[in-house]
Amino acid sequence: MEIAYALKRPVRLSLRLYIRGFTVLLGESGVGKTSLLKAVAGLLPAEGEPFGGLPAERRPVGYLPQHFALFPHLRAWQNVAFPLVHWPRAQRKERALGYLAQMGIAELAERFPRELSGGQQQRVALARALAREPVLLLLDEPTSALDIGTREEVFSGVLERLRALGIPTLAASHDPWLAQRADWVGVLTREGLAQQGPPEEVFARPASLEVARLVGFRNLFQASVGAVEEGWVWVESPLGRLKALRPAWARLGQRVWLGMRSEEVFTLEGEENRLRGRLLAFWPQGLRWRGRLRVGQAELEFLLPRYRLEELGLKEGEEVGVRLEPRFLHLMPH
Repeated sequence: MEIAYALKRPVRLSLRLYIRGFTVLLGESGVGKTSLLKAVAGLLPAEGEPFGGLPAERRPVGYLPQHFALFPHLRAWQNVAFPLVHWPRAQRKERALGYLAQMGIAELAERFPRELSGGQQQRVALARALAREPVLLLLDEPTSALDIGTREEVFSGVLERLRALGIPTLAASHDPWLAQRADWVGVLTREGLAQQGPPEEVFARPASLEVARLVGFRNLFQASVGAVEEGWVWVESPLGRLKALRPAWARLGQRVWLGMRSEEVFTLEGEENRLRGRLLAFWPQGLRWRGRLRVGQAELEFLLPRYRLEELGLKEGEEVGVRLEPRFLHLMPH
């Protein structure tokens, strides 16, 4: 599925985005993610396809707002049954229970929203969205109401069920964790849709500096192309002279941005791109360790699993060797 929409208010936005399985539109607050969802659902005036010109009630869309918008005075099954007014009264509860079962929470049917956790409320709201029998699901910030400690456990189950249903889904989010679990990712900036593709491509090869920052690149340096080989370039950077994959657009002498993910700093095998640096600090981040190295005139951030830190035997203040795998260095236009 493809959507193409143009909005004038509350933000000016025009984009064409593919929806492939579970798709995440990633971007910071204020760039128009929620406005786009509302436009597709028919809740904001806009021009676009599909569903252009149809009123909201006739669009085959299931829309899940950020805070779920459950009716507090209705039980879970009654919330789900709300869109089923066209069904005979005797069948509404049966069908509502079926949608709750699809979300794995049929046993919570008689509870009120105040008696449910955030994750359970989300599943009730999703069941209500499914009751519209949509051809497209729209989710606004689906992980924002979930705490980090339970986010993976709660939403991974939801995601598994959505994939099993096979309904194309577009989720607007500022959460890179969610985007990494998508089938397709679009990155929205204030200039518009900056990039779209599979998450492994977007997170490893961002199209611009702004996209790189949004997808979690913490090591970003100005550099210049010093030599060009078949498929490779050598760049002059604050870290020194480094070999990297050559983008098709790279030319000798060109100014570029050089980026590398923190997770891909300590690759010691091989001879190319070997550097020496002083370990400034490192600190725990869950079961991983994040730290900073002083290399030449620059600082390099790394992120290591616990076992790797123990293997390397790192100590603050000591000089250590690192290797930057050329395939993992990424160049972007300056």
